[in-house]
Amino acid sequence: MSVDFNSPKNGLTVVRVLCFFSFNYQISYYPCAIVHWYSYVCEECDPNTGMYVIMPVTTGGNVPDVSIIHVNCIFHAAHLIPVYGLDFIPKISPHNSYDMFDSYYVNRYTDHHAFEIA
Repeated sequence: MSVDFNSPKNGLTVVRVLCFFSFNYQISYYPCAIVHWYSYVCEECDPNTGMYVIMPVTTGGNVPDVSIIHVNCIFHAAHLIPVYGLDFIPKISPHNSYDMFDSYYVNRYTDHHAFEIA
């Protein structure tokens, strides 16, 4: 996924970390993460909550947009709240909670650091 510096958050985007790993190449150590990209649904915050809404990015054929990034590219943890619909919510367990919803609020009220960033 390319970074759009004209995005709502000046180039900051949200990813879901799927795995942390590292490797050595010659004399260098590379700590990395496999991430699933998320995109902003709208340029503006949701008027009812004051929070941005994001959704997972997929490529053709509904395949998740996944990349490997250096851990230094990770700026801050984000607290995501599902955008609930009108349908009944099935049983959710921790390992599939981010797969059960189509979009999420980026909670800017979780702590004062998140409030300054979001």
